[in-house]
Amino acid sequence: MNLLMIALGGALGSVARYVTVSSATRLLGAGFPFGTMIVNIVGSVLMGAAVALLLDRVGGGEPSRWVPFVMTGFLGGFTTFSAFSLDGYLLLENGRLGAMMAYAIVSVVLSLVGLAVGVTVARMVLS
Repeated sequence: MNLLMIALGGALGSVARYVTVSSATRLLGAGFPFGTMIVNIVGSVLMGAAVALLLDRVGGGEPSRWVPFVMTGFLGGFTTFSAFSLDGYLLLENGRLGAMMAYAIVSVVLSLVGLAVGVTVARMVLS
């Protein structure tokens, strides 16, 4: 059953990633990988919230039955570290070292901050 939940979550997460990246490209242009950066930051916030909602709330060390669907499946399909790496490489290959450095730093730092925000907000709501 876990594999089915992961597969379904992953399919939905991948579709959500495609829609988000496509929309960002249409709205913000294709000159910078805004879509991938947005997906990684939003995915980190959602992962933080999932930690608080699906792991913290469960007693006895047993994770929620929704962990495979939400965290492994949906968020695993939604977030895009391999796409992040490719976008950074393409910026570098096109001679845009400054843009690549900004993209990498902003993506990583805001994704970490996003995860912390997600955990904090979800824990505040739960208490």
